[in-house]
Amino acid sequence: MLRIAVPNKGSLSEPASAMLHEAGYRQRKDRRELVLVDAENDVEFFFLRPRDIAVYVGSGKLDIGITGRDLLLDSGSPAEEILQLGFAGSTFRYATRPGTAKDVSEFGGMTIATSFSGLVTKHLADNGVDASVVHLDGAVETAIQLGVAQIIADVVETGTTLRNAGLEIIGEPILKSEAVVIRGTGAPDDDPKVRQFLRRMQGVLVARRYVMMDYDIRVDQVEKAVALTPGLESPTVSPLHHEGWVAVRSMVPAKDAQRIMDELYDLGARAILTTGIHACRL
Repeated sequence: MLRIAVPNKGSLSEPASAMLHEAGYRQRKDRRELVLVDAENDVEFFFLRPRDIAVYVGSGKLDIGITGRDLLLDSGSPAEEILQLGFAGSTFRYATRPGTAKDVSEFGGMTIATSFSGLVTKHLADNGVDASVVHLDGAVETAIQLGVAQIIADVVETGTTLRNAGLEIIGEPILKSEAVVIRGTGAPDDDPKVRQFLRRMQGVLVARRYVMMDYDIRVDQVEKAVALTPGLESPTVSPLHHEGWVAVRSMVPAKDAQRIMDELYDLGARAILTTGIHACRL
């Protein structure tokens, strides 16, 4: 069986399970369940702490896993990302009190508090900065107030929490993270079970981004219409019983669907329909 690590809690957990369910895999009904066998798909799921997943996958104990890019890089585990999943996006940045420093080049001799000590230590080394790193498990924004550190490094969404603590974001982002599928470094590229899993997940990603659009259009307007709906390769164009008209079917980005429908209508297209895509293979 393909052995897959899945986050058991946190912001990664529910979106990961939802995506796996859309990809046709069984998922647990009881959050206390730690192992789930999906015999029909020849897969065994292990629900683990997100921070531990890279370690298990990198050690070869599990074949692949879903975790955050930040957690993967912070772990230092011999694992690599093989697919971006498009959820749980975050930005990892430095923050401090106004006037302390402007960017990482000024951190020399200072102390940085963070929950991602591996990631920060590497970033400082890559920038040639000699600074101390203190590992904290959470609420790192209080480290400056309590005198533990002069700088913090943490996940930033809106920045409101930092501003409320009297801190400002400084320098360029350390990392932009999101949920990713990972495998051990050096694992074979041609594992058919892994390839099938990735195809399913990629199918979910495409199904979420696109809708199927159908419409009728006069023959003399087809070229203009298909320029608006080129599809992934080429749209399907079929003759209608009513002479001079054709039916067109094409995949279009969901975010653009309403605009495209308006433009098609202005071209004279009628019976314009959009339908969701539940699964696909490209």
